[in-house]
Amino acid sequence: MEEFLRVASALGTADRAGRDACLSTSSATSGPLDDVTGALSGWPEGSEQLTVIRQALAGMASAGTEAEAIDRIRVLESLKSTCAALQAREAVSLDGLRRAREADEGVPADQRGRGVGGEVALARREPAQRGGRHIGLARALCHEMPNTLRALTDGEISEEHATAMARETAWLPVEQRRAVDALMSCRLGPIGVKKLAAEARAHAQRLDQESAVAHLERCTAERRVSVRPATGGMAYLTALLPMPQAVAVFANLHRDASTAVGVGDTAGRTRDQIMADLLVERTTGQHSAPAIPTEIHLVMTDATLLAGDPTSGWLPGQGPIPAEQARQMATDPEAEVFLRRLFTAPESGLLVSMDSKARVFPPLLRRMLVLRDDVCRTPWCEAPIRHADHAKSHRDGGQTSYANGSGLCARCNYTKEHAGWRHEATPDGLDVITPTGHRYENRTSPLLSRMYRSRHERSVSSDAPEARAAAVMSGWNTARTLARLSMAAALAGPDHRLELRGISPPTQPGTICRVGAAVPPYS
Repeated sequence: MEEFLRVASALGTADRAGRDACLSTSSATSGPLDDVTGALSGWPEGSEQLTVIRQALAGMASAGTEAEAIDRIRVLESLKSTCAALQAREAVSLDGLRRAREADEGVPADQRGRGVGGEVALARREPAQRGGRHIGLARALCHEMPNTLRALTDGEISEEHATAMARETAWLPVEQRRAVDALMSCRLGPIGVKKLAAEARAHAQRLDQESAVAHLERCTAERRVSVRPATGGMAYLTALLPMPQAVAVFANLHRDASTAVGVGDTAGRTRDQIMADLLVERTTGQHSAPAIPTEIHLVMTDATLLAGDPTSGWLPGQGPIPAEQARQMATDPEAEVFLRRLFTAPESGLLVSMDSKARVFPPLLRRMLVLRDDVCRTPWCEAPIRHADHAKSHRDGGQTSYANGSGLCARCNYTKEHAGWRHEATPDGLDVITPTGHRYENRTSPLLSRMYRSRHERSVSSDAPEARAAAVMSGWNTARTLARLSMAAALAGPDHRLELRGISPPTQPGTICRVGAAVPPYS
């Protein structure tokens, strides 16, 4: 435990010294740095020193007593906060160094520092938009909120607490923000995140009522609806609304659901389930929640669709769904099914390439990029794809092709245009090179991600084709039998051999589809 505390103390002392330097107008340093030098005597310098600390902590044996385990958990939690403060200081340092260099190079003031947030996000292995938020938080802590930074450095609060303090004061002028930081200094640590945020917001509104009203008006203008995937084939539908409207919507759904429960009109559903169904019915205009007129892309192998194969289906941008659920969606008798063939390499599961001389990616090629990349191709981003663009820009001779194309979110696509950024793409993956020379890799997953199986693992005949077809349904629903026949015909095509073989019911569908060896790319 002594060595554990020594390492943690050294890291915390180092950051306190950096924090003081960050907040001070003087470059002079004193005692704390001497303590650090003594604590880390003989250790490597810079990032290597941090690596040694991490390895020392990772190599420690587990605690031998319950009390020791709790002590370590507490110290580790404080250490996480100290590391967050260290990251904030280094982010501000990076931003300052970049802006200074660009100023020397004659870059206009309003263009300096662009792309720094993207670099920070890659280093933190986070989506691109979080990098910009981290830079904003770091600037606020280092330049405007010394008490919050001190509490974070000392492990008294978490990064979530610090973020709440910064968020609730972001709209204030600098002097008022510092005043709130001082007023809340004695509350940093003893209370939870929600209460901390509420108290900080109350102080902020009291100190500058005019800015508070303007802030509320700006927030109202930012109302929106968003959707993100959840586990079990579900999704979160989120509406950011003014408080009175949000409460009114919820109260209306709760009242009508409670009425249905009271009169016994539940059809076996709970109050929460009825509220969810009412929301769907009222926003789509349907009489029942399941009957939704929409388009969904569902990717699955022919074996999953027609032979009971357990390989999961895939909803691009959302993730996997169980094979049985995919088959049920594809053969639901109450909707309409449209089919498109996609051809993949049998071993890797990657889509085959397509080339085009067009400047703008044509619709079919763009769809292939979206299906291949699933979400933004930048490492760790995972935002929805908004742009299909060239990795090597068109003006630099980059081709409008499958190999040189990437599906990116808007932020990442704009970021790669900044000076010093470079994308190198092949169908197998994307390498992102940042202005500091760091390289980040993102390897392309098979069409059905890591669930794709090689030919040797599939129970198909020995003359298995060299390319495999995957059915992509846009929407769903026709009668079960017609769906199977149309799928089989679409998969095979007019010029290719189709073999149908009986499978013992009822555990598996009645047919299996095999496509001949000479399968061209879909066009």
